[in-house]
Amino acid sequence: MLETEERQRYQRQLVLPEVGEAGQERLKRAKVLIVGAGGLGSPCALYLAAAGIGTLGIVDSDAVEVSNLQRQIIYTTADVGCAKATAAAAALRALNPHTTVMALPERLTVDNVAAVIDDYEVVVECVDNFPTRYLINDACIRSGKPLVEAGVMGFAGILMTIVPGQGPCYRCVFPENRQAETKGEAGIVGAVAGIAGSYQAAEVLKLLLGIGTTLTGRLLAIDALDGTCREIKVRPDPTCPVCGKVHTK
Repeated sequence: MLETEERQRYQRQLVLPEVGEAGQERLKRAKVLIVGAGGLGSPCALYLAAAGIGTLGIVDSDAVEVSNLQRQIIYTTADVGCAKATAAAAALRALNPHTTVMALPERLTVDNVAAVIDDYEVVVECVDNFPTRYLINDACIRSGKPLVEAGVMGFAGILMTIVPGQGPCYRCVFPENRQAETKGEAGIVGAVAGIAGSYQAAEVLKLLLGIGTTLTGRLLAIDALDGTCREIKVRPDPTCPVCGKVHTK
C-alpha cells in the first residue's frame, strides 16, 4: 500500500492510466540493478528513484573524479574521491527516502555476477567497456532477466532492451570477435548521456508495468548533433553462443 506522502510524491504518475495506484505499487515492489554509476547510470538511477522503484542496487567499483562531473550528474564537487556507489546511494536516498538503495562498490566478474544480479528482476547496463557488457549480457540470458543496454560516444548514443527468448541479445548484434576496444578516452557530451540514461529508465518502467513497446529487437540510434533518432531492426543470431539455442528450438 502507498503511504499518504507517496501519493503526494507520485501524484503526476498516479493520474496516468498506464500507471495508476496498482502500477505505482508494482514499482514500489520492484528491484532494479544498475551496473555503472557514470554518465548513463546517473540519470537512469535518479529517474528510477524519483519514479518510486522500491529497491535500487548500484554497482560501481570506481571513485568520483573531477572529470566525471561534466556528465555524471548524480555527484557534486564534494563527492570527489568518494566511492561512486556510496556517493550515488546517498544522493538517491536524499532524493527519495522511500527507495531502498543498495551500494555495491565492487567490480563484476565471472565469479560474482550471477550472485549479484540474482536478487533483482531487471538489470540496467551502464558501463563503458565491452568485456563487462558481454559478461552482463551472458549472465542475464542465463538467468532469464531483462537487460536494458546503452552506450554513448560524442554526440551519439545507442539503446536496446534484451528480453531472453523474445529477441536478440547483445552478442547477436555485436559479436565479440568484431569489437575493438577504444584507444584512449572517448569524448562524450554530457547531455547525450543524459538522454540515453533517461531513455533507459523509461524502458525499465515499461518492462515493470507491462506497458508500451520496449526496444526488444530494435536498436535506437540517437544523433544529437543532427537532432535525429533512427530505429534499426535487429534479429536473433541462431549461431549465437549464448542465446542461439533458445531461438532454434
